[in-house]
Amino acid sequence: MVRCLKDWKLIGSLILACCLISITFDYKHQVFWYLYTATMLFLISITIIAEKTEDKISIKQAIFWGIPSGILLYVLFSFGKWLLSFIPVNALNQITKLYEYFSLEWLWQYLLLIFVIIPGEEFFWRGFVLKRILRYIHPTAAVIIGASLNALAFCLTGYLLLILAAFFSGLVWGILYVWKRSLPLLIISHLIFDLLLFVLFPLA
Repeated sequence: MVRCLKDWKLIGSLILACCLISITFDYKHQVFWYLYTATMLFLISITIIAEKTEDKISIKQAIFWGIPSGILLYVLFSFGKWLLSFIPVNALNQITKLYEYFSLEWLWQYLLLIFVIIPGEEFFWRGFVLKRILRYIHPTAAVIIGASLNALAFCLTGYLLLILAAFFSGLVWGILYVWKRSLPLLIISHLIFDLLLFVLFPLA
């Protein structure tokens, strides 16, 4: 773990990611998509420069595992929403606010989500952050730490549910990455999850 803390590329990139994401969420919905897209493009650039991308399975296998894993994650989030209905604090209001913030209104927003934001999140958080952590510690601990760092980046947004969502989705995709070492698989899984969550069957 000490060696991990000495990885200046990892630490520096994480600090930059947290700063950029916090700045992005300081602004209103009207400019969110522009800022978050710029953030993802920057983080993709860091990943491409610092790490080689991995794809150790075929595209057929990526689709075979990606689609059901994305559906499963959506089901888990649906179950989580059901559990929230029993909590005295009105957490469902925060879900509604998040949907208002992330609402997809124009075709270009869908295109950015599919071709920049989803790949960018997987390239950086799994293809860069988790991959580098795996060099220093056991895979189980690496997945937990990677998911925690993913969640930490959203701590300044003010949305507790967004932080929890980043952590639990980070766990699932982190496990998939350690298991199959395939970014295309993660991108497909992430795409299916987001399409269900934001387009086909929104939870709000």
